[in-house]
Amino acid sequence: MNLITRWALVAVAMAGLAACAGRPTGVLAPVAAAAPDATRIDMLVATTRLKSADAGIMFGGERGPAPAFAEMQISIPADARRKVGEVQWPASLPGNPTTEFVTLIATELTVEKARARLHERTAKTPHRRVLLFVHGFNNRFDDAVYRFAQIVRDSGVKAVPVLFSWPSRGSLWAYGYDRESTNYSRDALEELLQALAKDPAVGEISILAHSMGNWLALEALRQMSIRNGRVSHKIKAIMLAAPDVDVNVFRSQIAATSRAGGPHVTLFVSQDDRALAVSRRVWGDVARLGAIDPTSEPYKTDLAADRISVIDLTKLNAGDSLHHGKFAASPEVVRMIGARLASGQAMSDPRVGLGEHIGGAATGVAATVGSAAGLVLSAPIMIVDPHTRENFGHHLRQVGAGAADLAGAAAH
Repeated sequence: MNLITRWALVAVAMAGLAACAGRPTGVLAPVAAAAPDATRIDMLVATTRLKSADAGIMFGGERGPAPAFAEMQISIPADARRKVGEVQWPASLPGNPTTEFVTLIATELTVEKARARLHERTAKTPHRRVLLFVHGFNNRFDDAVYRFAQIVRDSGVKAVPVLFSWPSRGSLWAYGYDRESTNYSRDALEELLQALAKDPAVGEISILAHSMGNWLALEALRQMSIRNGRVSHKIKAIMLAAPDVDVNVFRSQIAATSRAGGPHVTLFVSQDDRALAVSRRVWGDVARLGAIDPTSEPYKTDLAADRISVIDLTKLNAGDSLHHGKFAASPEVVRMIGARLASGQAMSDPRVGLGEHIGGAATGVAATVGSAAGLVLSAPIMIVDPHTRENFGHHLRQVGAGAADLAGAAAH
């Protein structure tokens, strides 16, 4: 297959990612006030994007000469006016804060002021946790900001949200540019991780990456591990959602990241991910990490050896038409992420793992959670100790009872 044909396939098969085309630009221009019952999400931003002359865009898709920093406050409509997992984009400007996401604060910061804001917020946060999000391919800056705000709101996570935004042009035709932008940004992300790890105000760090952002996150972590001899002990959890990463390359990346008792890694996969299917064709028919079958070999053995927990979302009907954003659009999954991070127990604790939600792979067990959605969760390498088995058994009984109730209701 020649290069032109490959990119034609990308354009056709990934057309579902172009939903942002009809959105207004400039949504990051602050509005006067939020609705009284709206939720306000504060986040800090580090970015390698070039500053835009348009204040409503703030940062564009080109590469900046040096990292820049900002603070954002996003207003999210009350639960009664929105569905969990969705971003209500403004239909026109200015947005309506009672029914749509709107921006309340969008201010650039110096590195010193960014550090001061971080200290202020971690001091008020349990265990001084930071949640770092790295977005994926075809994301404008406002895409990343609003999606992360949605994840923070819907997960209920108790952590200081920090967004790392790299120069994506937000175009289906810019796959190659976006890919090189992740390489352009890996030093900056490593520097941010090093700074967070060395900051005494920060107690714990969790990382959530999506799609192509996983390549960037894994490369930065690999560099950190090589430079320091290991990944910082403050990094407790790494969550890889639909990673657009070559499975063979991932083996070398994770070998460096997980050395010397490194952070616990959770992998979100979906075998019906159409975006990753196209990426596989583009990259020469090499399996993409986010679309593997974790129960088949050699993946099952390799994941077990690296102590990686896997959440298989294949049977979950959520997210975009390409099945590429299930982790953020599914109420079950996004709440599960928040519950684990907000529980006061690290995801690396084998007694917790994703205890009440996941079956253990040591015995080849998988649990179906939320029968209406058909969400299947499996953990091929989770340690199955008595505490986990007790929680899991209790959960299965609850699921069984719920399924019986649903069946009875359907019969009537």
